[in-house]
Amino acid sequence: MTDTAQARLIIDGVSKTFTGKDRQVTALAEASFTVKPSEFVTILGPSGCGKSTILKIVAGLESPTSGRVLLDGREITEPGRDRGMVFQTYTLFPWLSVRENIEFGLDVAGKTRQERQEVSEHYIDKIGLRGFENFFPRDLSGGMKQRVAIARALANDPEVLLMDEPFGALDAQTRTVMQELLLDVWDESHKTILFVTHDVDEAVFIGDTIYIMTARPGRIKARIEVDLPNQRTFDLKLSEQFTQIKRQVMRLIREEAWKAANTNT
Repeated sequence: MTDTAQARLIIDGVSKTFTGKDRQVTALAEASFTVKPSEFVTILGPSGCGKSTILKIVAGLESPTSGRVLLDGREITEPGRDRGMVFQTYTLFPWLSVRENIEFGLDVAGKTRQERQEVSEHYIDKIGLRGFENFFPRDLSGGMKQRVAIARALANDPEVLLMDEPFGALDAQTRTVMQELLLDVWDESHKTILFVTHDVDEAVFIGDTIYIMTARPGRIKARIEVDLPNQRTFDLKLSEQFTQIKRQVMRLIREEAWKAANTNT
């Protein structure tokens, strides 16, 4: 594990075993890493290595079989408003408008109408939803739906934003736009972000730090610091500096991808 002195989030020896009707599957085996305040961490690994399981444990939606997760020194045992989560699938309430979806958590928390509106107005502008605030999810594209989901998560002002392949279902052009949009929001909010992805380019482009996981059972194979400018645009993906980091990541992850493709357990 890396130094925990300045860590906001500590994943400490976390293992997770799922028990089915016919067998047990160990998804994670003593995974350990840390996330600093305001750090943007991306997690890469082959399918089935436990990336999403880590997020669910941090969110308090799953309990570890062993090990623990600490947020600002407190052990996580259940969901809380200090963590927000954005999923790959669209999880908006279909009967609520864009504005009502963004304000939902604030309403549950007992915020006044004026307080809710001030927050939603900010994110409607920040996420590029102006003119769509009264639309319903059925009238939105996939990219627009994910903008609403991100705005809804940020509206609750969580300490940590958890993102489980939120752009995985989007086309390549929309995905690139969403990556730049997310970086812009992060630059303003300074949130601590834990972002799971299968896409190497995405992991390098948006992350401060990349954690690469082994094939199941998932462990942390490597930690890579992304030495790229803070202000990132599409052109950065064409640079030699970006390509060098991408090569390093690809070399590390290739072996694990082969292991995952050739295992039957």
